[in-house]
Amino acid sequence: MSRSHAERAALALLLEVAGTPKPGNVDRHRDHDGLRFEHFLAGAVGASEGLRAAAAGEPVGSAFETAVAGMGEQEGGNTQFGCLLLLVPLVRAASRDRLTRDGVREVCEATTVADAAGFYRAFEHVDVALADPPEGMDALDARRGSDAIPALEARELSLYDVMERSDGDGNAAEWTSGFPRTFREAERIRADDGPVPDRASRAFVRLLAEQEDGFVRDTAGPEAAREATRRAQACLRGAEDPERLADEFVERGINPGTTADLTCAALYVALERGMAV
Repeated sequence: MSRSHAERAALALLLEVAGTPKPGNVDRHRDHDGLRFEHFLAGAVGASEGLRAAAAGEPVGSAFETAVAGMGEQEGGNTQFGCLLLLVPLVRAASRDRLTRDGVREVCEATTVADAAGFYRAFEHVDVALADPPEGMDALDARRGSDAIPALEARELSLYDVMERSDGDGNAAEWTSGFPRTFREAERIRADDGPVPDRASRAFVRLLAEQEDGFVRDTAGPEAAREATRRAQACLRGAEDPERLADEFVERGINPGTTADLTCAALYVALERGMAV
């Protein structure tokens, strides 16, 4: 029996964290303080109800909140918030037999104010590291959780509108441009060979090498973001050892989390398009 859309999404979460090495990220050989490999496994299991809701046609915001709430039912805290933000509309598009850039764009553009409210409520289930909001957006600071919903409603902002206003956020950029990096990397993963966790690791390094990671920029600063991309490029050239770089970045707290989110999304699309596991 073939896997369901939600099962493929959960599998993508598991394959992403199993990919080793992913410089700066938790993987099957490396943990962070208080955030371990096992927490990501539990988070993937916990998110399954929300992923099933997305596949069944429930609103994107509600399905996302359910997935995040379930993901958070482990001792590590936030493990895959950004992954789920990308996966939920992809699963919704796949359930419509429209897993294309146009198909997922339609899902995102059709979101409502209620979907935005679900997104904001999701921040009450786990602590998410966020940069300060753009100028004029204090009332819509996601760290306010449900307290920001009246401002959303007053401005009649859909979830897509919120993403359009999230300048510099890599996941928001995917949301508002039809997931170009996700679909491109999915084809690279499919064209690759060998164990899928190894392909995931190589995908991570490629994605980091081609664009600075927004999460690194927000948490460690712009120079660290530039360094992470520069050194990922060196790994691709064979001038650096990604295993050693992974150890160093974990030690220094340089965590390319947005790159991990994109890797997970690309793995999901690759699975939907026939990659065997």
